[in-house]
Amino acid sequence: MMPLLQFDVIEGRKPEVIKTILDVAHNVVLEAFGVPERDRYQLVNEHKPSNMVFLDTGLGFERSTQFILLRVFTSPRSDEQKQLFMKRLAEELEKHCGIRGEDLMISFISNQKGDWSFGFGEAQYTTGTL
Repeated sequence: MMPLLQFDVIEGRKPEVIKTILDVAHNVVLEAFGVPERDRYQLVNEHKPSNMVFLDTGLGFERSTQFILLRVFTSPRSDEQKQLFMKRLAEELEKHCGIRGEDLMISFISNQKGDWSFGFGEAQYTTGTL
């Protein structure tokens, strides 16, 4: 089942940079979770710098204005899948976008098949449409 990726970023990135971030993330979703190509659901929220405060939980690093908070709403995934996703996303965002690992925070929110409707008020996973 598809994940929904919700990105919170500090405003000011160019549209082509946002597109690259989303494309990179989708490629990692395909690799880590093995979902179909068209299972792509992504949302970007931009915030003023003063409206995003994310420290390091005492880990000893500093965040920059390139910080991304990513929430992954998904059906249950194994720890191995989640760890692969996190590792590969950090690697690929640094490679393609120059985003440092300390500027990426990821949180998984698990839900069940009956929690999704893709349209028409129908829970397609539970009705058998999907």
